[in-house]
Amino acid sequence: MPLPFVQALPHGIHVIDTGFHRPLFDAAYLIVENGRAAIVDSGTNFAVPRILAALDDLGLARDAVDFVIPTHVHLDHAGGCGLLMQELPRATLLVHPRGARHMIDPQALYQGALAVYGQATMDREYGALVPVPAERVRSVADDEVIALAGRPLRFIDTPGHARHHHGIWDARSAGWFTGDTFGLSYRETDSVAGAWVMPTSSPVQFEPGPLRKSIERLLATGPQRMYLTHYGMVEDVPRLAAGLLAQVDAMVAMAQALPASPDRHAQLKAGLQAIARIQLQQHGLADVEGALHSLALDIELNAQGLGVWLDRAER
Repeated sequence: MPLPFVQALPHGIHVIDTGFHRPLFDAAYLIVENGRAAIVDSGTNFAVPRILAALDDLGLARDAVDFVIPTHVHLDHAGGCGLLMQELPRATLLVHPRGARHMIDPQALYQGALAVYGQATMDREYGALVPVPAERVRSVADDEVIALAGRPLRFIDTPGHARHHHGIWDARSAGWFTGDTFGLSYRETDSVAGAWVMPTSSPVQFEPGPLRKSIERLLATGPQRMYLTHYGMVEDVPRLAAGLLAQVDAMVAMAQALPASPDRHAQLKAGLQAIARIQLQQHGLADVEGALHSLALDIELNAQGLGVWLDRAER
């Protein structure tokens, strides 16, 4: 019987719902080629049993996994990497050069998240971060190609959401594993027109100029699909990209127009919600308010990230 949290896609790719927060919110990807495997993004520690179950269901031994590849080191993408690597004896962690030290020694990463979320949330949603031995970590350079059983995976630097972010081009499927660079797309926001995407400006390294350039660099390959961590595969890439870039511009213009005030965060949230509401109405979504409820966490994080960006610009 197929596992309910695993979806098989074409080209030997499987999307695994990590169970973080709610169903269909946070994905890990399993790429299988000639009996060898790579895992893109790990979710948190609590996703590791699901990833191992997916390997078992496909008849893949633990030592068949060659690579674990976090797109960046935010905990919903990489928090489970250390624990997962303990189960995969032949795997190498392929990470952006700016993220490697955080995988080898995750204490700064943990303390930063602890300051934002508090101990109870950290225990409930992330658990203790496990370091990855330095000899099992490999930093991947911009435009480097690494083969999975002969299948080329090309890595490019994609700052904008985070400076420790890279994207992975899979020529076999003509698709990018985008992490958060190509935004968020939840099934609650699908309409008869198809999928809808929203940028993610979550703290603390949002930079709209680099994000625009990263998206344009993804588009330069003419991708047929994007594999988003939040959530799943999307196609109709040119339409989605146009909407995504327009939203980045709208978010920035809204944030820059706000006067400095003690309630700026509330104003940022209200502005982001207004942008999303208009976008979803134009997208033809039947239940706009229900979709906005699903987007509440992302809007909160986007407002925080915009606030950090504004403060940095003022300094």
